[in-house]
Amino acid sequence: MRIEKKKLKIFDDIRGSLMPLEFKDLDFMPKRIFYATHVPRNCRRGEHAHIETKQLLICIKGRIEIGLTDRDNHSEYIELNENECVYIPNLIWASQVFLTGNDILLVLCSTNFDEKDYIDDMKEFLDSSRALTQEGR
Repeated sequence: MRIEKKKLKIFDDIRGSLMPLEFKDLDFMPKRIFYATHVPRNCRRGEHAHIETKQLLICIKGRIEIGLTDRDNHSEYIELNENECVYIPNLIWASQVFLTGNDILLVLCSTNFDEKDYIDDMKEFLDSSRALTQEGR
């Protein structure tokens, strides 16, 4: 597994900062957007995988550690700083640790919310991943 963070383009001047994001540059067309804020320092969120949903995680403010585990149980950690993002394909277990207590995480999703798309048990994720691999997903 090799997932890399990207620095988003920023335009700064005396009026402030502008961070454009062109949907045409994404690996999917977003159908849902949400953000997490007011998360206590060092609190962990996420801790699930998606069967179908792909996501783009953007650190708007603060520092957020992204933990990622693939279907072969290989893990890596990426620290996002302000204006950095990471693309997370489906069938990747992801968690986020909000490091400052003043963090804002913006998430763009490829699908609408569907409770059946979530796998929130790591053992089930690893077991179901093997089954999904055999199905050709």
